[in-house]
Amino acid sequence: MFDRPVLLVASSGGHLAQLCSLRPWWRDRKRVWVTFRTPDAESALDGEEVRWAHHPTTRHIGNLLRNTWLALRVLHRLRPCAVVTTGAGVALPFFVLAWVLRIPTVYIEVYDRIDTPTLTARLCRPFTRLSLAQWEEQRSFMPSAITVGPLL
Repeated sequence: MFDRPVLLVASSGGHLAQLCSLRPWWRDRKRVWVTFRTPDAESALDGEEVRWAHHPTTRHIGNLLRNTWLALRVLHRLRPCAVVTTGAGVALPFFVLAWVLRIPTVYIEVYDRIDTPTLTARLCRPFTRLSLAQWEEQRSFMPSAITVGPLL
């Protein structure tokens, strides 16, 4: 299991920053990242193995299809031990296909949503094996989540 990489999937910006903050956890693991090719992502992931996703994802059916195809290729080739995400839209095709392939999925709700779940959390919920909350208040809409505390 540990010879297979963990797949870290996130939109660039704050979503990616939250996954990067988990460095003590992923530092010694094989890993592959999926995010958007933006200057901040290229800088944050310099030297990392990255698969660049297509953006924008919100209400863009073409990029949803492209990212679904990317997810199919990446998951089939890598067979990661788990898919971990903080969102946003790029996560959905990876979670759906990981669920079909019986690859464990971990969804971490973002730190700035305390009262209501993000759209991505709602869409990914049926395909999520483990939900993590950054605030105890998030458990009001994610009752089965484990609170891990703020990542940033």
